[in-house]
Amino acid sequence: MSLIKFKKNRFPWDDSLFDFFNGDEFFNDEFFNMGKSVPAMNVKEHDSDFEIELAAPGFDRSDFEIVLEDNVLRVSAKKSKESGEEEEGYTRKEFNYSAFQRNMQLPGTVDEDKEVKATYKNGILKLKLMKSEMAEEKTKRVIEVV
Repeated sequence: MSLIKFKKNRFPWDDSLFDFFNGDEFFNDEFFNMGKSVPAMNVKEHDSDFEIELAAPGFDRSDFEIVLEDNVLRVSAKKSKESGEEEEGYTRKEFNYSAFQRNMQLPGTVDEDKEVKATYKNGILKLKLMKSEMAEEKTKRVIEVV
């Protein structure tokens, strides 16, 4: 004879299944929080430059700070807004604060001394980083195994 262990409630819709999704720990994971504070990014490599696009709607040009130092590109933005309304003995105030910071390690082919062009249009921040002259594609070498 063998022993079989089972829970009191034999139904597949046991309450513990729903606790998994209701628990704060499930949605407090870094994976879920990262998407809330970091804008989506596209990187395109061309023969003479790199083009980086960041989706950052709701900001103004003056809200951005872009720093290039030691082959690290840091893009950050801060925006705060406060509005209030006062009527017949009550006051309503609303605060809105948006911020992000994104750091990117750049390849050694980026020329830090050349000008970085930045444009912001329709919620997309575009950065154009030039490659160095010495970064021309080297010829391919085939190495034979003996």
